[in-house]
Amino acid sequence: MLTFTALSPTSFKLQNGDATLTVFPDGGKAPKDGITLVALPEEKETAGVISWPGEYNMGGVSVRGIGHEDGKQVSYVADPEHIRCAFLSDPVKDWTDKQIEAVGDIDVMVMTAADVKLTQKLVDEFDPRVLILLPGKDKEALKSVEKVIGVKQRVSEYKIKGSLPQEGRDVVVLA
Repeated sequence: MLTFTALSPTSFKLQNGDATLTVFPDGGKAPKDGITLVALPEEKETAGVISWPGEYNMGGVSVRGIGHEDGKQVSYVADPEHIRCAFLSDPVKDWTDKQIEAVGDIDVMVMTAADVKLTQKLVDEFDPRVLILLPGKDKEALKSVEKVIGVKQRVSEYKIKGSLPQEGRDVVVLA
């Protein structure tokens, strides 16, 4: 079972059995346990922290960092429990065809609510079964995205037990 828990408007925690991923923590502060995925590359290497593009295997979880703007910002793809998840870093960027191809098919996409056209374009390109929106700091962007995308629920925690939705797309705001 995968459990996504809101930590702030731009960060969350993903729990998968014994493995914990903290994704985009505020201020880049890493918790003492689990794996931390940071959006901005850090010069100094810290145990349990991934902040650069590349492929990693930590705690039994495969993680791939995808660089934006020549590696100045990083988004991630992870495969906990054989469910392919993409975590788009904030601010959300437009993706090149090469980046999208490197990610491949995904089941769950987590991203901060951004410009409506960009959000819709990314959702169409990645076509996830589950879209989890983080509110971000721009409340108007979230309202606009909610209207266009069709948010089904607002939750502080979202769980995937067993299988993904077979039809349609689950869309939630993790707040």
